[in-house]
Amino acid sequence: MSLQIVDVELQPVSRSYQVVIGVDALPQMIPELAKLAANGVLPVITDETVAGLHLNRLQSLLANVDIKTKALILPSGEKTKNFSNLEKTCNFLLEQEMQRDDCLVAFGGGVIGDLAGLASSLVKRGTCFVQIPTTLLAQVDSSVGGKTAINTAIGKNMVGTFHQPKMVIADIAFLQTLPSRQIRAGYAEILKLACLQAGDFFEFLENLGTNLLNDGHLGLQQAIARSVHGKAKIVAADEFESGQRALLNLGHTFAHALESEASGMILHGEAVAAGLGAAFSLSAAQGLCPPEDRDRVINHLCAIGLPSSLAEAPGGKYDPANLLNRMKSDKKNRNGKIHLILCRKIGDAFITNDVSETDLLEFMETNLGSVDSSEVVKI
Repeated sequence: MSLQIVDVELQPVSRSYQVVIGVDALPQMIPELAKLAANGVLPVITDETVAGLHLNRLQSLLANVDIKTKALILPSGEKTKNFSNLEKTCNFLLEQEMQRDDCLVAFGGGVIGDLAGLASSLVKRGTCFVQIPTTLLAQVDSSVGGKTAINTAIGKNMVGTFHQPKMVIADIAFLQTLPSRQIRAGYAEILKLACLQAGDFFEFLENLGTNLLNDGHLGLQQAIARSVHGKAKIVAADEFESGQRALLNLGHTFAHALESEASGMILHGEAVAAGLGAAFSLSAAQGLCPPEDRDRVINHLCAIGLPSSLAEAPGGKYDPANLLNRMKSDKKNRNGKIHLILCRKIGDAFITNDVSETDLLEFMETNLGSVDSSEVVKI
């Protein structure tokens, strides 16, 4: 299948960029990447896992067009998104004597993309960067839209900026080295975007089922492209999340609370999946969403092998009061009220702060009791 290109259209137009998607997208885009190398050098931020698997390939491809690379290799995992590694990354870039028009490469999953993007936004008050996401989750979500951040003791992604990349190269060939757990976790973000979009995207996913988890399946590239296109439209309309872009957080208020409570034991996509199931279950419990739509989402999550409730989330058993406290510190909250993304149906989400803390706590107590904890598989 040929490459697919999704435009992320921003104002002014000079800030717009393209997301290039497909098998072997990287070698095909090397000439364009080379144009961004100042003085024939590209700094690369990556992690130990990606460096061991793919860094030689990236360096060889760039060497073929006379571009040198200097790589900073950070530890793998969510805990890398901290102040210490942010300082290390900024110092590395300053040591390269980067100028504002110079470009760095974020080469890895969402952790590296978030951290490198934040460093890029801070060094000399802003440099350029390119995202080369190597995980499914990063290809469909975190590499697109310009959100950068690190985590703090208070919660996930609490310190960050909006800083758009110059280009995103989503090479599906990288997914061949991902463990199946990571593939499923990335799929949760595809499903989230399908739940936000009107039309037949959700039905498309239902019909293909687990076949989409095969990195060689033709439907996967289409699913990635449709996800990115849907996100790009929302970002273009509300780049700085002053309104409708918050819909992209469907499931995430629950998810971030889970991640903060079980740091290192649950993947972001697994938390999002559990959050999606919870959001649709809460929507149905509040009489906002038809039970049939809730059941379709939950059944699809189960068929894919993802958690469909808070009780099924890896890293538990979770305490509902602790989750509520985490949710109360969510950065999307306004006027002391917890903001949630709920659904009237699949493809029709909305932002609300009308669910009281009492009702939310009662719902989470029920949702956390929906599965016997002895039956929950800790992957």
